[in-house]
Amino acid sequence: MTARVGVVTFPGSLDDGDAARAVRIAGAEPVRLWHGDPDLHGVDAVVLPGGFSYGDYLRCGAIARFAPVMGSIVDAARGGLPVLGICNGFQILCEAHLLPGALTRNQHLHFRNRDQVLRIEAVGTAWTNAFQPGQEVLIPVKNGEGCYVADPATLDRLEAEGRVVARYVGGNPNGSQRDIAAITNEAGNVVGIMPHPEHAVEALTGPSLDGLGFFTSVLKHLVGAPA
Repeated sequence: MTARVGVVTFPGSLDDGDAARAVRIAGAEPVRLWHGDPDLHGVDAVVLPGGFSYGDYLRCGAIARFAPVMGSIVDAARGGLPVLGICNGFQILCEAHLLPGALTRNQHLHFRNRDQVLRIEAVGTAWTNAFQPGQEVLIPVKNGEGCYVADPATLDRLEAEGRVVARYVGGNPNGSQRDIAAITNEAGNVVGIMPHPEHAVEALTGPSLDGLGFFTSVLKHLVGAPA
């Protein structure tokens, strides 16, 4: 049976269509989820896409965290549902307290858009099991509030527990502490990443095909998950 991966659309979402396309290319069925509808329609995993949910008013992701669909996603994620938050989706996951820390204004105060090398460090998550430890990938980054911050104790805990999923290589585009580009929760089913793997799934439009591994990983995870 084909896995069904939900992609949420918020007011101001930008990359929901790209995320749905990446899901389809990976071999799953994308299911469009609406911010105002708490029904997850029986999906096997969820992607929170990039963009500017609710116009980034108040704080990036702060309003989206209270959308009806997010109540269902938070409960399902705590029960083991794989959830990937990309860029704005990462911000929403932090605001929803599914991931620790916060994403703040880029240290240089400029929007940064470029192809970025990442080193994958945690391959035991639902979204990164297709990679090898230390593997370097090329994925676009585009953000104005992508600087990951947390208190020293949280950063040390993420390091000690192997929950830093990816780091920036060859230059930090936003000033994120310890070059952190992606992190995961303790269970490994929730991952937040600031760069955009959905923009690196086709040779025609992306700098590489490296982003596809995030989406094929969750399919592999679902096959091995208990019924």
